[in-house]
Amino acid sequence: MSRFPEIKWAQRIDKVYVTVQLPDARDVKVNLEPDGIFNFSATAGVSNNFYELKLELFDKVNKEESKINIGVRSIFCVIEKAELQWWKKLLRGEGKTPHYVKVDWDKWVDEDDDGRPDLDLGGMDFSKFGDMGGGAMDDDFEDSDDEEPAEKTEHAPGDAKTQENLSDDKKAD
Repeated sequence: MSRFPEIKWAQRIDKVYVTVQLPDARDVKVNLEPDGIFNFSATAGVSNNFYELKLELFDKVNKEESKINIGVRSIFCVIEKAELQWWKKLLRGEGKTPHYVKVDWDKWVDEDDDGRPDLDLGGMDFSKFGDMGGGAMDDDFEDSDDEEPAEKTEHAPGDAKTQENLSDDKKAD
């Protein structure tokens, strides 16, 4: 019985990125047909498990311009679309997408963002924001007794008054 490897995908207007997540794959066979049929098979794991799948891609592809890279951890395919258009989904048909097919958010670009340059953040390293818990921010927001209390212009009944304030009030009467 064959198993299904995890598939990640993303697209641009002219191509689809398909990554087969299968570490240490051996005897890899990938076949792509112009009508969008993607066949994959390989063995992997200590037990030499057999992995196989057939995907019917959303539309036709350009087989001659498509590329594949078989790596140690995954098989990465750049599939050129036959027509420049955004696909509604990876697979044709109205059925539910199989559980092993997922969006590759690392490569994903929204349709309205395609073709625009990436946002230049000037070398800012956002990974350091996660290290700010606890110590780094506490110094800036520490309660301090150095601040002067706001002066009261009127005293409500029951407010504590200093001896000077009491004597000043009596002189004014």
